[in-house]
Amino acid sequence: MSEAKRKRIQGGGTLDPVLIEARGLGLIRNGRTILDDVSLSIRRGQVVVVIGPNGAGKTSLLRVLLGLWEPSRGQLNRGLHMRVGYMPQRIQVDPILPLSVRRFLTLRHRAPLPRLREGLRQVGVPRLLEAPIQTLSGGEMQRVLLARALLGEPDLLVLDEPAQGVDVTGQGEVFNLIDRLRRDTGCGVLMVSHELHLVMAAADVVVCINQHVCCTGRPEEVSRHPEYQRLFPDAGVHGIGIYTHHHNHVHDLTGEVKPVGGTAENKDDAR
Repeated sequence: MSEAKRKRIQGGGTLDPVLIEARGLGLIRNGRTILDDVSLSIRRGQVVVVIGPNGAGKTSLLRVLLGLWEPSRGQLNRGLHMRVGYMPQRIQVDPILPLSVRRFLTLRHRAPLPRLREGLRQVGVPRLLEAPIQTLSGGEMQRVLLARALLGEPDLLVLDEPAQGVDVTGQGEVFNLIDRLRRDTGCGVLMVSHELHLVMAAADVVVCINQHVCCTGRPEEVSRHPEYQRLFPDAGVHGIGIYTHHHNHVHDLTGEVKPVGGTAENKDDAR
């Protein structure tokens, strides 16, 4: 956690560990029920993952929780002065637009150059500062989007499909990176993900929705719930799997093999 964020919290910012609390949320748009009686809470340092089939209302739930849409019913409380960093599922950039990573990062936040460099260093791509945005790989783009979301030192990091467009060999590294960032910064994380086999590695709480909350709890509990198994029959009896590396290397987001030293973090050890 940066000194500026520590002072903001000590000075009367979001002291409450609960960042968002929703009770009985309902959403009706154009006469259609999209969400019905959805309740959840997100605390500092906690990763909450929302899963569900296509059309279940996951993105609509994010919009309500972020205050972009008003709920039709229910209660929604957000922490005082809470800062939110948002990482979209994807962005569209005109291929002929002269836009560097540096310029892209400052479209919203007028951060000084050292802060931009530090943000890219946090997500493991410091060399990309002057790279044209159109030349980035899928994994590099996800890291840049994550760095952009972190520039405002958010209390809550909201991630919509953070492994979108990333090769399967790099998806585990995405979730390991998110886990490290929440521990380093103390922020809460709200994530929507279809990567069911990786959810266990990242989540403290899983909320499975299909307009309503089908089941919620720790990943291993949700994976054994009859409603989860009905919605995701291909997940098998054991449901959500655990992402681990039992060998002496990891794959980065571009698929490059990198050695693991004695200080490498292992999610199993942290649990």
